[in-house]
Amino acid sequence: MSTSTVAVAPLTTQDAEALVEAARSAAEAAGVTVAVTVLDAGGHLLAFRRDDRAVLIAGETSTRKAYTALQLNAPTADLVDAVQPGGLFHTLPTALDRPLLFIAGGVPVHRDGRLIGAIGVGGGAPDQDHGFANAAVEALARR
Repeated sequence: MSTSTVAVAPLTTQDAEALVEAARSAAEAAGVTVAVTVLDAGGHLLAFRRDDRAVLIAGETSTRKAYTALQLNAPTADLVDAVQPGGLFHTLPTALDRPLLFIAGGVPVHRDGRLIGAIGVGGGAPDQDHGFANAAVEALARR
């Protein structure tokens, strides 16, 4: 029996910068100042940008959202109910050394069906951040 694995191109620094720019452009069009974090598949920082007027905590929240989306391979918007009392991941935020953040704005990045990284956006309302992150992922897919 022969099995073959097709290599999928990793998320590059150029990809990461394109994600940051697309998210920032979407936020700017909405009049929102944000921070954007892009992580590779290993959870390493590839790109980060915080608008001058974005609240300082936006940097931390964007990073935690990206990390959460990466680790669970799901948009953080889809995980909010899972950490409520009785939810599947209710104790998960306190069980790990690295803090997760279950607030909309983190989105995994896939290429050819494989997880290659994640983007997190912080600074706007959770639904706005989710929209900005999705817009960036969609823009990358069109490149």
